[in-house]
Amino acid sequence: MAKKPENLTFEESLCELERIVSELEQGDVSLDDALKQFERGIKLVRTSQSKLEQAQQKVAILMTDNENDSLTPFAPEVE
Repeated sequence: MAKKPENLTFEESLCELERIVSELEQGDVSLDDALKQFERGIKLVRTSQSKLEQAQQKVAILMTDNENDSLTPFAPEVE
C-alpha cells in the first residue's frame, strides 16, 4: 500500500507525481484507475505545496535582519 502523501518527503512526492503523469499520458489506464491516480496526484500536489510554503516561511524567518526576533514553531493551516 502506498504511503500517505503527508508521510512522503517532498522529493518522493515529486517522483510519484512524475510517475502518475507518465502513466496517465500513455493512456493505457482504465477510467477508474485514472480517476484514482488523478485523486492521488491532487493530494500529492496539495501536501507538496504545503511543504514548500513551510520551507518558504522558515527561510523568510531566518533571513530577517532583526537579531532580537525569536523563532517560533510553524503551525500549518489545516485544510
